[in-house]
Amino acid sequence: MNTIDEIHDMCQSTTPTIYFVLPCYNEAEGLQKTAETLEDKILSLIKREVINSNSRVLFVDDGSTDGTWKLIRQIHESNPSFFSGIKLSHNRGHQNALLAGLIEAFHSGCDAAISMDADLQDDVDACDEMIDQYVNHNKEIVFGVRSSRETDTWFKRSSAHLFYKIFHWMGAETIPDHADYRLMGKHALRALSQYQETNLFLRGIVPTLGFETSIVYYKRGIRYAGESKYPLKKMIAFAAEGITSFSTKPLKFVTATGLFSILIGIVMFVYVLVSIFSNHAVIGWGSIMCSLWIIGGCLMLSLGILGEYIGKVYMETKHRPRYFIETRC
Repeated sequence: MNTIDEIHDMCQSTTPTIYFVLPCYNEAEGLQKTAETLEDKILSLIKREVINSNSRVLFVDDGSTDGTWKLIRQIHESNPSFFSGIKLSHNRGHQNALLAGLIEAFHSGCDAAISMDADLQDDVDACDEMIDQYVNHNKEIVFGVRSSRETDTWFKRSSAHLFYKIFHWMGAETIPDHADYRLMGKHALRALSQYQETNLFLRGIVPTLGFETSIVYYKRGIRYAGESKYPLKKMIAFAAEGITSFSTKPLKFVTATGLFSILIGIVMFVYVLVSIFSNHAVIGWGSIMCSLWIIGGCLMLSLGILGEYIGKVYMETKHRPRYFIETRC
């Protein structure tokens, strides 16, 4: 394998500097393999004069509790020209870690940044077409979209499609079957850096930036090592975060439900009056209890939805920093 010094002169000044941004949380098991795969990919791109030799991989340690940061430092020390890393002082969640890496890449002077998972499920070969769309077709944002979900379980596949349909119905923009595998040019990164909200949902924010976009389809692989960081509980929370961050339709749903309940109450009142005057009034314990449960459930649901929005407003008004970078390498 050639070194950077041997291929440095092969790169033209017109080729872009690309940063590969990888959020990491407890990824020590497979990070070495990921680094080797990306090193081979970057060397290949440099040799073909697709990107220049200033391109690199930026790992973001999201407060891991295993040896992830130690391994990142070792990878950096073995090849500082290719690898660097930042360590967040506390676990801030995938979206904040990803944002930290993208902003770090932007301030480091990259022309574009490609964000991807650290588990090798995102096909690194799709980067070639992403960069081609950016360089030769002037696409500022290129979304990596899964060509199929054959490897997913029926439940995960169905729930994912349901989420995208609900998200679209709510009036928010998103790219179906797109996670966080994307290329963003420096203009898009500059625009993203101006977003100050605490409740981050990048899959909804990025499509609204308004730059020229395109889609690259790829086949998602299996996780090389470790466990998924998105079990069912986190997936549901992530979906709720996205919906409530980009749509007020749930609030309108609460209002509609309240009006519908009032309408039912009026109908029931008329029915009771008719029953009394026609001497057919029967004390209906079951109907009373059903009404109480339905109304009580609607009230609790309404309060819960309102609480979600109030909680988000509460967190936004604090203006707390979204993350702190503890150290770099």
